[in-house]
Amino acid sequence: MHITLAHRARRSDDVLFQVVGGEAVLLDLRREQYFGLNPVGTRIWQLLADDAPLQSVFEAICNEYAVAPESARQDLIELIEQLAAADLVQVA
Repeated sequence: MHITLAHRARRSDDVLFQVVGGEAVLLDLRREQYFGLNPVGTRIWQLLADDAPLQSVFEAICNEYAVAPESARQDLIELIEQLAAADLVQVA
């Protein structure tokens, strides 16, 4: 699937989330694996809580961080692809 900002990403119910020192630690309960997210990745994970369209997540990241829009879009899509590949989110 080619993910775009028109998609939505929903966090998996099988993932526990904890912020430690501004960074997120995710625990996939099915696979018993840990994943770490940097502060921007942590903010993206938090924004996914409301099942918001990726366009809304993108806009929030652009408003909250000093980042070029194209870089923000590319980084967001890459993170969502990685999270989807690990079954931490479902993309629709």
